[in-house]
Amino acid sequence: MPKTISQQISEFAVNLKYDDLPEEVITEVKRFLYDSIGCAYGGYHTKDVNIVRDIYRDMGGKEEATVIGFGDKIPAVNATLVNSLMIRALDFNDIYWKEDPSHPSDLIPAALNVGEMVDASMKEVIVAIVLAYEFEQRLCEFAVPGIRERKWHHATLTQFVSPVVAGKLLGLTADQITNAIGISGSHNHTIGCPTAGKLTMMKNTVDPLAVQSGVFAALMAQKGYTGTTAIFEGKEGFMDVYSPAWDPQKLIGGLGESFKILECGMKAFPTEALTQTHITAILKAVIKNDIRYDDIEQVTVTTIARARDILFDPHKCRPESRETADHSLPYCIAAAIVDWQITTNTFSDEKLKDPRIREVIDKIKGEVSGEFEKMFPAKQPSKVVVKTREGKEFSEYLEYPKGDPREPMTIDDLKMKFNALSGELLSPERQYEIREIIFNCETMNIKLFMDKLTV
Repeated sequence: MPKTISQQISEFAVNLKYDDLPEEVITEVKRFLYDSIGCAYGGYHTKDVNIVRDIYRDMGGKEEATVIGFGDKIPAVNATLVNSLMIRALDFNDIYWKEDPSHPSDLIPAALNVGEMVDASMKEVIVAIVLAYEFEQRLCEFAVPGIRERKWHHATLTQFVSPVVAGKLLGLTADQITNAIGISGSHNHTIGCPTAGKLTMMKNTVDPLAVQSGVFAALMAQKGYTGTTAIFEGKEGFMDVYSPAWDPQKLIGGLGESFKILECGMKAFPTEALTQTHITAILKAVIKNDIRYDDIEQVTVTTIARARDILFDPHKCRPESRETADHSLPYCIAAAIVDWQITTNTFSDEKLKDPRIREVIDKIKGEVSGEFEKMFPAKQPSKVVVKTREGKEFSEYLEYPKGDPREPMTIDDLKMKFNALSGELLSPERQYEIREIIFNCETMNIKLFMDKLTV
């Protein structure tokens, strides 16, 4: 019998070694680690993170893995959820969007915390992170059109990747990882509503839950639990249930010839991915032309249909929570016009009630371009036209945002982002120390690495 898709994924994962990785790939892992740990520090005080952390602190259990920043030692499965949620909480972590969107860094805690449990080297952890990005990004291109267009959430993709990441560090065989993929893939399908309409804490939590569940699936497989071998292509499997069409070559073709992590982007703003180019464009327009919020008559944002659907629905015009506001293009554009910047403070409870932002929101209109549709996802085009009360018009056009691999975040950009996110927790000396640790982490053991992240 020919090997199934999950068997081919598992064999590649088992055989990948640190020495197989080009230096540029290792460097990129460190850059995403630095970005993601900064995001985790940014999520330290959020309500959702602390609710989940409190639950697990009350549960107690074996001291296997560390919660970033806090230093708690709890079971690895539980630490995976807390740490993944910390990275995800502000919607500021990385982004890859082809047919489907995803945030591969949500999976990094599966490598960190399982690595702690087995006392791995950071070289082994780096390999597992490469696998996380490789298959999460490949899954984003597997469905044509993407599962997001079929009203499912990208956590549905993550369920297949997290057992691979955990299984690699647990030292599972290819057969065991195949079982783990089948276990996790049988029960973690996520409907799209966490990112539709009025958003809740679940917007940032569904993917961390899929990461955690994959770790548990790998532990089950390690003990001999079996799972569906043909979870993708089998009868009533993923491809059958979610309907056509699929491109299996995008998922398993050319493995090892290059690495997908080099194609992943980072975020310059703590907002939904499709807002990024638009925010960059409006900031250019208002700053370059010295436009103040009370000068505005109307702002027209030209975008693609899915952005209009996700970011302009009625709930997004009067957002009442951080989760809804950072997925609201009218809110983000209005806040950028009022403050000439977008930061994590843009989504505070106080800022959500800012009457200046509410005034400007009503002046923002969204329109869809058929030409832009043809350009996406190779490009993420934006056109903003600002009309002032005096009748003047100013426009900006961009095809991709800062942080895209074609305009990557520099190390100075990453330092500024990390320092801003961790400034309430770390002194400048500690910020420097952690940066040095991350960019030299291949010389370390994972337990020492995680201990160094405690504030």
